[in-house]
Amino acid sequence: MGFFLALAGIVFTWVLYTAWQRAEETRRWTPTSCRITSSRLAKEQPTPNSNPAYRAEVRYSFSFADKAMTGSLIKRVNSPTQHEDVARKKLADYPVGAELTCYVNPAKPDQAVLKHDTRAALYSIWFPGLFVVGGLGMAWNALRTRNV
Repeated sequence: MGFFLALAGIVFTWVLYTAWQRAEETRRWTPTSCRITSSRLAKEQPTPNSNPAYRAEVRYSFSFADKAMTGSLIKRVNSPTQHEDVARKKLADYPVGAELTCYVNPAKPDQAVLKHDTRAALYSIWFPGLFVVGGLGMAWNALRTRNV
């Protein structure tokens, strides 16, 4: 049982660590001036019986390495929400014509974001670490008492 707890803790620690790495990656991208060219609320309903979902959609133009580019990502993952007011609030930060800073991946200049992902995964990594330590402790104790 201890080994299974430790394994689950290792898996979740790895998931949180990779999420943190992805959040850190955009912080190393090149900050570049950009201009919002389009900002709209998109409504989607995948099936007739599903609740509608709303997504803040923006388009922005920027220049990188003397080349005109366009981007459409606010963050790396632009998830829809079922709360229209939340999507509208997100759009308020990106009015058409606004001059902002976007972050461009120098290795793939067609990849750009307006906002970095949160670093919260790193702040939470201690929790699955407890399962690793506790699981290994349980396994160690079981093996030690078995050999006595």
